[in-house]
Amino acid sequence: MPEHVARFTRLFDACYEPVLRYAARRVGGDSAGDVAAETFVVAWRKIADLPVRDDEALPWLYGIARNLVANEQRRERRSRRLVARLMSVSWAGRDTAGDHADDAVAASGLEQALRRLSPQDQEVLRLIGWEDLSISHAALVLGCTPATMAVRAQRARRRFLAALDDLQVRPEAAAKERRT
Repeated sequence: MPEHVARFTRLFDACYEPVLRYAARRVGGDSAGDVAAETFVVAWRKIADLPVRDDEALPWLYGIARNLVANEQRRERRSRRLVARLMSVSWAGRDTAGDHADDAVAASGLEQALRRLSPQDQEVLRLIGWEDLSISHAALVLGCTPATMAVRAQRARRRFLAALDDLQVRPEAAAKERRT
């Protein structure tokens, strides 16, 4: 067995559990395994950067895991902003009374509704809502005409609204959340 493979195997055996616990404290048990696994994928790709001293390997892995957690947290924030932006397009101007729990449930439902859409619909809505592109600029990204993009965006919004309806999500709460 090549030395770098043997060293990585030793590293994995010695450090997987601590990296998993590190991730669990930051992202919770549901995502901790993914973060730990991705940490070792990145470590394998960067095996040449692995510290020579064994006592520096775990902190090096923690640094990789920390970056992965930060990336995931940024993705989650962007996702919440996208959902809020999508809701503001359809329900702008509505005022409803509700408490914070209603807003949290609605935001969770909005994310579920977005995940129910096809990857193509998600991309259309993300380009317009998340990346804040105009219809014509989103059309450039997807290589279609602005007219085609306008139709795709309208259909994606319609399917998004249908998914919200299926989930019985009150979009007014999410729109209110974006305004606060």
